Amino acid sequence: MTGEITLVVRTRTDAAEGVVLLDLVRQEGGLLRPWAPGAHIDVVLPGGLGERQYSLCGDPAQQDVWRIGVLREDGGRGGSVHLHSLYEGDPVVVRGPANHFAFQPLPGREYLFVAGGIGITPIRAMVRAAEEAGAHWRLVYAGRSRGTMAFLDELLGDFGDRVDVFAGDEGARADVVALLGEAPDAVVYCCGPARLIEAVEAASGDRPRGHLHLERFEARALGAPVYDESFEVELLLSGITVTVPQERSILEVVEEAGVLALSSCRVGTCGTCEVPIVDGEVDHRDSVLSPEEQDDGVSMMICVSRAACPRITIEL
Repeated sequence: MTGEITLVVRTRTDAAEGVVLLDLVRQEGGLLRPWAPGAHIDVVLPGGLGERQYSLCGDPAQQDVWRIGVLREDGGRGGSVHLHSLYEGDPVVVRGPANHFAFQPLPGREYLFVAGGIGITPIRAMVRAAEEAGAHWRLVYAGRSRGTMAFLDELLGDFGDRVDVFAGDEGARADVVALLGEAPDAVVYCCGPARLIEAVEAASGDRPRGHLHLERFEARALGAPVYDESFEVELLLSGITVTVPQERSILEVVEEAGVLALSSCRVGTCGTCEVPIVDGEVDHRDSVLSPEEQDDGVSMMICVSRAACPRITIEL
């Protein structure tokens, strides 16, 4: 994740009931860092509210603006309420972009996109990239009502019956098992609430490696650690070794040791604290890496993941 920059709101648009789109630009004008479908930025909130991650949902070809969609959650931690209070010209501190939900369409490949509610934000750019690449695709879009579903009219207008709409207030519920069964060869990209993610994951057990990609809003439920004891972590670049007790995270311990480690969500959903693994077995407990990436053992999220053995070495 790259360093902080301050942008300003160029336009504020109501996209659906409770959803606002903010177009962020440099105050002095000019280009922003490039991004690809699936990317997100960190928004650094004032007043000790911390950071939040928001998917970029605009057009990657428009390099002077980053667009985010924000669902207002009055019972949340205050971040979305603050962002809904912003208007044209207001400053927004951001970091990024970063991408742990990357989409690179291939011509002729079949894709199934599944979005729940505000989960449409990363999916929107993927749909358009798939169309431009000449790929075969369908979109399953579920929400509480059509009025709460951002980009719905746009997607239906542009793509018609390739968009399957399931609005809860109309009594329409997506049969995930059936929908995925109709596209057994498709590569699946899904973003939405936990219940939808879990259903898609459960229905995709037979799909080949690399054919299921998920982005979660919330950290997945975790069981007991694989190695339920304290362990040592050698920090290769820092030249020190720290001991991580059962009740603390690697991130907390390395910060206490004075080692700079980037972080944001601290619950394993954003990917900011990702570090390379040099040696040792890791108990991956994040909600970012795919099962295949976890099996590869290339990197780990030190805010939640732990050693699965007495000692590991990481590049930090």
